[in-house]
Amino acid sequence: MRPFDVFTRWRPLPSTESQAPTQEIDRVHTRYPNALVSTSLTPPLITKITHCRPWKSNPVFTHVFEGHDTNKTVFAKVVSPILPRVLNGETCNLLAYGHSGSGKSHTIIGYDFETADEFGLCLAAARDLSAEAARLNEAVENGSEDELGIGLRMYELRGNSAFDLLNSHCKCHIREGYDGQTHIRGETEVMSDGRVRVRPIVTKACWTFDDVRRELLAGRELRATRTSTVHDQSSRTHAVLEIELVTRALLDARDAVIERQSELVPVAKRATDVYLEENMKAFVRTEDGKYVPNPAYHIDEARIHEAEARQAELEGYVQDAETHVNELMQSSSHPCLGGKLVFVDLAGSEYYHEKSISGSAPRAKQTPQEQREGRQINTDLLALKEVIRARALKQPRIPYRSSPLTMVLRGHFEPSGPTNSYTAMILTASSEATQYSATMNTLKYGNLVGVAGEDKAGAAARKA
Repeated sequence: MRPFDVFTRWRPLPSTESQAPTQEIDRVHTRYPNALVSTSLTPPLITKITHCRPWKSNPVFTHVFEGHDTNKTVFAKVVSPILPRVLNGETCNLLAYGHSGSGKSHTIIGYDFETADEFGLCLAAARDLSAEAARLNEAVENGSEDELGIGLRMYELRGNSAFDLLNSHCKCHIREGYDGQTHIRGETEVMSDGRVRVRPIVTKACWTFDDVRRELLAGRELRATRTSTVHDQSSRTHAVLEIELVTRALLDARDAVIERQSELVPVAKRATDVYLEENMKAFVRTEDGKYVPNPAYHIDEARIHEAEARQAELEGYVQDAETHVNELMQSSSHPCLGGKLVFVDLAGSEYYHEKSISGSAPRAKQTPQEQREGRQINTDLLALKEVIRARALKQPRIPYRSSPLTMVLRGHFEPSGPTNSYTAMILTASSEATQYSATMNTLKYGNLVGVAGEDKAGAAARKA
């Protein structure tokens, strides 16, 4: 089985771009015996075009969607087959990659939240998972701790920061913990009793599909858009949407971990302060600036031990709370508990050094800040490609630390516990002739990550 799948979705010619050349990119899709598809592109016949060349991919694409295919068609082919894996407690990742204006946000999030056939993939998936949760809840008392629901998290990544789209666009920080896992934390709250609480990305508990739709719509409205090399309403951030099957008991247990951690912080700080105070008193500074033992003071070991014992006690409470979360996951009567779908609407890739095609509209000049953002986006996308390739080739070192994007996705690519993960990428490509270079670069990106994921059976079939 391939470690991941790569799909291509062609966008039709937008009716609003009537002034642009109506010629489409000449493309041919060839299916090979291993059921994978290769794509051949031919430069459009536009006068004075000299920098575009024909290109052909390897047979790496699982399926190609044409311009007339709807979101419903894409969902049936890409998302519906993996829902059983989510209902088995696994993590599945779906990433949309493409240049600005090629249809990534339309595919992943969608713009019509009322017409079922036009739902984006995430909303359609939430609809089906909510229906399955409702079916399983028929045997559970309404409002009980075992009632299944949808845990929704939605945030965007820009540079080295994250912004919680379900919590008033609160700025969060991306940090790697002592356990090697990446954590996204909000601002530090100092409580009246001295506790220090640092909340993770907010999880909105949704017990009906209407709850999911309302929260998702609110989050979408807060996503940042700016000018790109293609249009002035481009998504300039990577949006991450997590849909997880949860119970009230699981959410309460996770909140308990946060509370125990908030109790530990001031106690651990005091233990450190006590240790430093005692050791500083045990030394004095001489006239020549050297520190020597203070004969008039003996370190109060009992005070240090008392503070450290209290810290160890609180650390035990944190560990007990984390153990309770793991026990809930393992002992639940619902095998789907913790199953997760992660949708990533990647920021549009940028190509600043392309020559313009004759007949195309001139591009708006970008500010230095917009150019810096574009370079950061390209850095993130390059790092993502290298991580996917390294995972597919089973390399001993996976370069997750190359960018904040890959650091965040690490927990989804390699979920903790016994669950597995699956990843698919949807390449959104414009069929407009003036977008030939950007489209070819998008398919080249997919070709590079797809080649690494080819299995030996597929290679043997092509040789045959």
